[in-house]
Amino acid sequence: MNAPTDTSTKTFHGGCPHDCPDTCSMVYTVKDNKLISVTGNKDHPMTRGGLCVKLKDYEKRHYHPDRLLYPLKRTGPKGSKQFKRITWDEALTEITSKWKAIIASDGPHAIMPNSYLGNQGLVHGLNGGDAFFNRMGATVCERTFCGEGSCTAWLLTVGPTAGVDPESFSHSKYIVIWACNSVSTNLHHWHIIHEAQKRGAKVVVIDSYASKTAKEADWHIAPKPGTDGALAMAMMNVIIAEGLVDQDYVDNYTLGYKELAERAKTRTPEWAAEITGISAEDIRKFAREYATTPPAAIRLGVALERSYGGSQAIRAVTCLPALIGAWRHVGGGALQFPVWEHPYKFDVISRPDLIPEGTPVVNNLQLGRVLTGETKLNTPIKSMMVWNTNPITQAPETDKIIKGLEREDLFTVVAEHFMSDTAAYADIVLPAAMGAEMEDMVLSWGHLYLTYNEKCIDPPGEALPNNEIFRQLAKRMGYEEDNFKWNDTECLENYVDWASPTCEGIDLDYLRQHGFARLKAFGDKDIRARHAKGEFPTPSGKCQFIAEGAKNFVAGPFRQMYEGFQPGEDIDPLPDYVASRETPDTNPALAAKYPLNIISPKSHSFLNSCYANVTEKIKGQGEQFVMINQLDAAARNIKAGDIVKVFNDRGAFEGLARISDDVNAGIVVATLGYWRQLNNGTVNCISSAEFGDMGHSTTFSDNLVEVRLG
Repeated sequence: MNAPTDTSTKTFHGGCPHDCPDTCSMVYTVKDNKLISVTGNKDHPMTRGGLCVKLKDYEKRHYHPDRLLYPLKRTGPKGSKQFKRITWDEALTEITSKWKAIIASDGPHAIMPNSYLGNQGLVHGLNGGDAFFNRMGATVCERTFCGEGSCTAWLLTVGPTAGVDPESFSHSKYIVIWACNSVSTNLHHWHIIHEAQKRGAKVVVIDSYASKTAKEADWHIAPKPGTDGALAMAMMNVIIAEGLVDQDYVDNYTLGYKELAERAKTRTPEWAAEITGISAEDIRKFAREYATTPPAAIRLGVALERSYGGSQAIRAVTCLPALIGAWRHVGGGALQFPVWEHPYKFDVISRPDLIPEGTPVVNNLQLGRVLTGETKLNTPIKSMMVWNTNPITQAPETDKIIKGLEREDLFTVVAEHFMSDTAAYADIVLPAAMGAEMEDMVLSWGHLYLTYNEKCIDPPGEALPNNEIFRQLAKRMGYEEDNFKWNDTECLENYVDWASPTCEGIDLDYLRQHGFARLKAFGDKDIRARHAKGEFPTPSGKCQFIAEGAKNFVAGPFRQMYEGFQPGEDIDPLPDYVASRETPDTNPALAAKYPLNIISPKSHSFLNSCYANVTEKIKGQGEQFVMINQLDAAARNIKAGDIVKVFNDRGAFEGLARISDDVNAGIVVATLGYWRQLNNGTVNCISSAEFGDMGHSTTFSDNLVEVRLG
């Protein structure tokens, strides 16, 4: 690495910055200060030299003709995309002058940040602006687009553990992929699972429609949306009733078995069959196979949380490995987010110590309600800065968000790569650097490697990395803390606990030389059985079937490490099935108007809304579509290829009808990420901003709609 292959061509270490568990180690090839190719790192045990369809021509995104190159100021109506070029000095002066005036008149609570994982870097990613806005005293943004309810449930049950090493699935004999479309969203883990499958492991995929991954499974189980918790509880019932419990493991390494067994008594397969649509016979078969085929591993997908009772479902699923003693084995247990064993110093990154007491919190899922005044705040929001996210496509209740962004008294700043749906409503647009143009270390929530990203080219035009933007804003705001003076290298030196035992033999120089490093995390893939003898990082040291006195919370990194104004509601001490809000069974009055459940999985060729403006990626993904069962289509006189309208009281969008048996009657599917400016609405127009049961999670799969010819 870094050695010239000829007089003008060099290679550099890269890390994919996108919101994906794979966090691929990449190789940048540069010639004459131009990025000419990006490939997967062949030496990385997970990446193995391959990139997904989204990233395989990543270099082209850096040079896309629509890329933003200069600061812009709005000249026309909000949303009109009428801007004029201004200098950085003019942009920074206007932004900080406006903010100082708002602080003087309304206080800092009138300003809020809004970011997410459009970049997963420690320096330039989710938490990169936290210290700046915490120092300002701005309203804290609670960011719960994806996985936060899962985190609450996981932490309550097994604590901050990485669980099963994703590479250890090579040893598994029974693999359950629960609500994860690995082929599209976790491709490099799928390779490991597929290899185990070819060696004889049985792969079971649980998903409400026949995803690409479900079609590769040995058995696809398709519960009705939002009913996974009933399936998991019925599995417990069978395992306990039929004596399939590893009693020694349960007695020594779990808490609350007696109470859990009592609750599970009535959660029979027949009970669950009525709820899930899965036969009692299949539920029994699944439970027996899972309990008697070691090592058994579960890969939990974030989609499992996307109904009102989703987090309770995750608690139930997370209890299953301890019931059967799966944790004893290499390749046995469950995998959620390995990030819990990564040595990141979020307190240093975010500086929660700078947050003034009493600072309010706004959740980004309910942005539309906040900006329109539907949610009453003591101090209404007068300014918002957006980076690493595109709420008009990614957040629910889209029409409310647009109405709020149209307010003339709202000063909006957006740092972006392209004129996104959200950037179109900004007062000031700032051109942001892309991956190859800045130094960073990319967080992974899907494996146990640190991944280094080397700056190898200069940003085009006047684009700047996110952290440089915040450094310049901090200087103009008069903030003198060390965080705002560190260059990117100094940030990395301070943002990682290099003295942690997991970093033994690893430092920043090592990463610069090798590009990645495996954390020293309880042994490698062939010996790691993290909880063979319990040792769960919970208050009891055990897997907690029961969590007495638990209160609802959002994990710190998703709310700028702020502990004020946590949700705080009582949580049921035991896992259970909790019904969705919007289904024909639970809400028949609403279903009389809107009889179809809709689910909105991630797109195969987009990464959230990234790449959804790129012609080649749209061709690969296809135009915005609505997958509908032939029975539902026939009842509405819909034929394949028709333009259809999907709607409810919250909004509407249009797409091309795809008639398919991949989705059961009563359910429609429309994937996430399409840009509104290129389509007539997008799927989140119909999504509710109501929270799920824990962690202020989303309810993207808990929505009723009707479909008709457009």
